[in-house]
Amino acid sequence: MSAFEIIGGKKLKGEIIPQGAKNEALQILSAVLLTEEKVVISNIPDIKDVNKLIDLLEALGVSVNRINKDTYSFEAKNINIDYFQSEEFKHKGGGLRGSIMIVGPLLARFGKAAIPKPGGDKIGRRRLDTHFLGFEKLGAKFVYDAEKNFFNVDASELKGAYILMDEASVTGTANMVMAAVLAKGITTIYNAACEPYLQQLCKMLNRMGAKISGIGSNLLTIEGVDRLQGTTHRMLPDMIEIGSFIGMAAMTGSEITIKDVCFSELGIIPTVFAKLGIQFELRGDDIFIPAQDSYEIETFIDGSILTVADAPWPGFTPDLLSIVLVTAIQAKGNVLVHQKMFESRLFFVDKLIDMGAQIILCDPHRATVIGLNKQVKLRGIEMTSPDIRAGVSLLIAALSAQGRSIIYNIDQIERGYQDIEERLRALGADIRRIEVPQV
Repeated sequence: MSAFEIIGGKKLKGEIIPQGAKNEALQILSAVLLTEEKVVISNIPDIKDVNKLIDLLEALGVSVNRINKDTYSFEAKNINIDYFQSEEFKHKGGGLRGSIMIVGPLLARFGKAAIPKPGGDKIGRRRLDTHFLGFEKLGAKFVYDAEKNFFNVDASELKGAYILMDEASVTGTANMVMAAVLAKGITTIYNAACEPYLQQLCKMLNRMGAKISGIGSNLLTIEGVDRLQGTTHRMLPDMIEIGSFIGMAAMTGSEITIKDVCFSELGIIPTVFAKLGIQFELRGDDIFIPAQDSYEIETFIDGSILTVADAPWPGFTPDLLSIVLVTAIQAKGNVLVHQKMFESRLFFVDKLIDMGAQIILCDPHRATVIGLNKQVKLRGIEMTSPDIRAGVSLLIAALSAQGRSIIYNIDQIERGYQDIEERLRALGADIRRIEVPQV
């Protein structure tokens, strides 16, 4: 079993390029199933979750050709529908949360799909009701086998419908959009997610011949078409990586330039980090973060403690709340972090407390961070990564800590962050992979 060994307390310096967006990749790659023509996609992150989905598409019969490090072509001419019932499919699909994204395009094009109950991070309940209730509105029927944890979905003909979503689910919206583009008639999706990655999907589908209006709003109108054609698409840089690197620079007091960030697509993210007192400047489309010996958390106008909470876009993404929490440890001032959407994402703070952080875990959703203002260094410890985002937060804490840290279960981190060890070393981090006995 691999682990990261980190000798912390070192200042970093240099440039780092964010990978392509993982959350966009899972949608965009699934959309190649909507046409038999060639689709070329670039800036694909070379990470485990994305590679698992590419492997799953290939097993379904998609012809996959890797053109270069981050660019692939896909042709979904010969899809094997019978593959759904194989044990291999149940194993591959069940090991990847993003596998749910193939259901919408398969229903649209072939009238049937199946999926094992997907796995993924242990960050709380992430129900699939939104996906399947939307499919039902479009005319699909599904059967859930609780004993086998398996969904079978059938739709001989999807028909446009009015869909009022019970939650603004990004993956739920994407799945319904992909199902609706080939449905008969007009589909209206209200309370739709409007994240940049969902906008990217809709723009790509329109280039393929779809008729989607309202992109960027929470009201999407989709006029079904008979077929879609091939296209090319370049994915956005990963906003979660960008936020992670901003936090890392502040915690370690480092001068770092984050390259090619597509700043206009970052929404409120830079503003939230600025509220933590982190200085940065935009140079072209790069974010330059100077070395800071101190950064002070703002208060609300009346002087009360700042609260940072997640919300559907254009609110603050839940994937960066753990980064905000760990960054606040060495700030001057206090902040209340409120994780509304997942009840288990704050359950890594005990490790930060063991390192010397001053954090009060109020309940499964809220934690108060009392900043140390870099007057006391964290200390290195041994710890285990519970999920992708918490794992990177622990990694940032370890980079800023005095002494040696070991992080186990780094497979979780590598599911979401490409070549993270090599990229951090290029900035001057003292990090290396070690092999430890499997317990």
